Amino acid sequence: MSALFEGHSVVPLSTPSTQAQAEALADGLVAGGIGIVEIALRGDGALDALRHIAGRPDLIVGAGTVLDTEQAKQALDAGAQFLVSPGLSAEVVRVAQHADVPILPGTLTPSDITAARDLGLTQLKLFPAGNFGGLSLLNTYASVFRGITFMPSGGISIANLAEHLEHPAVFAASGSWLGSSKLLDEGADAVAEGARAAADIATRVSAAKVGRT
Repeated sequence: MSALFEGHSVVPLSTPSTQAQAEALADGLVAGGIGIVEIALRGDGALDALRHIAGRPDLIVGAGTVLDTEQAKQALDAGAQFLVSPGLSAEVVRVAQHADVPILPGTLTPSDITAARDLGLTQLKLFPAGNFGGLSLLNTYASVFRGITFMPSGGISIANLAEHLEHPAVFAASGSWLGSSKLLDEGADAVAEGARAAADIATRVSAAKVGRT
């Protein structure tokens, strides 16, 4: 496992469109006990938000929805500490590897996972997990691709967070509910409340896993 994700099993996903939203997101997550965030490059203000949050010493920030090498380079220049893509691009993977930055490409099929494995990757995004079986798909892949762990994305919520984090093939879960535009507009306190609930679940699951070893 990349050391970057150790202790960070819930990775909020958000696309702040303004500096105020970016600050509410960052302040709320930190107050709620979550120290990592993925900024999806889906809006005009996303790169600026990434750059703004990257200046904080108390929050690990990465770039998501990285579609090509140009976006990857822009995100790295803005201070991204990890990259996430919706699909597998060998070119984007190589940009990240050259910069010595973790990359989580989106995978869904056995061919995707095999191709990512051939690129030397052992941590992958499973996307869109909820649309294609979620936990049952993870069960199948865990028995075949030993040594590969996943961050499921799509269909993850506070209601099913625990059961995903409990899965032995899951190193983290992507949570878009923690960074919705509506929540960001409500302010840092609202973000902190959601983050605290997710962080509590992650802590309980982690403690249970340690107790079983």
